[in-house]
Amino acid sequence: MIRVLPFLCVVFFNSCSNYGQLTFIAELPKKLDENSGIAMFSETTLWLIEDSGNPDEIYQVDLKGNLLKKLKVKNAKNKDWEDLTRDKKGNLYIGDFGNNSNDRKDLVIYKLPNPEVEPGEKIDALQIRFSYPEQKKFPPKKAKLYYDAEAFFHHGNFLYIITKNRAQPFPGTALLYRIPDHPGKHKALFIGTFKTCDDWKTCQITSADISSDEKTVVLLSYGKLWKVTNFEGQDFSQGTLKEIDLGVRSQLEAVCFKNDSTLLISDEKRGSTGRNLYSFPLK
Repeated sequence: MIRVLPFLCVVFFNSCSNYGQLTFIAELPKKLDENSGIAMFSETTLWLIEDSGNPDEIYQVDLKGNLLKKLKVKNAKNKDWEDLTRDKKGNLYIGDFGNNSNDRKDLVIYKLPNPEVEPGEKIDALQIRFSYPEQKKFPPKKAKLYYDAEAFFHHGNFLYIITKNRAQPFPGTALLYRIPDHPGKHKALFIGTFKTCDDWKTCQITSADISSDEKTVVLLSYGKLWKVTNFEGQDFSQGTLKEIDLGVRSQLEAVCFKNDSTLLISDEKRGSTGRNLYSFPLK
């Protein structure tokens, strides 16, 4: 019987693993070890990207973890793709704003037409280039490493970028910026600041999304979630911020709304853990 138990854990790995408050849905394809963003267009499929060092491609996956399709993104280069979002017209946006060293001068968001109806193996991209006007040095001093980003969402005619604060010492905040959603060269407008928490390991923001009813914004980190509600206008940083400990410390990299009360979350592969798709109910 002792020899059988490890085998049972392999077969029924879902019940033998600790996912905290997350519900395991599926293991993602091996191609997506370094998945970094997800967006949902239908009730049964997702689109995903990978971050730096990976192909300039987007991937369609079903909720069983099967890879259905991949599209080469034309007029784009994966320097550090870190998040995906979509608008209500069906456009898809790729955030190429990963900036670990805070030294990039080529930050860009790629705007794609609806990938669900793309008939070929390639998809065109328009370039939305931007900069942070407050950044004067590349890189700045360690105390001002504010300009990495892994999270954004679309609202109205704008894209809202939430920074992954790398300042040392870590101040426990994330900055909110806004840029127009059309091609060109834009200066990001500083909107406000989210106060997350003081432990940089679990308090740096890795993804974000807004619900379709536009009443809730969520911010994801390596193990925690912040639910933002009761905001007025477009200053989401002034809303009510509720912290939720997800009870897991894997490399959670991507979040999107499945519906207004349910989230889909994914993590990267790290050792024997990760590269999974989860769900989480917003209560």
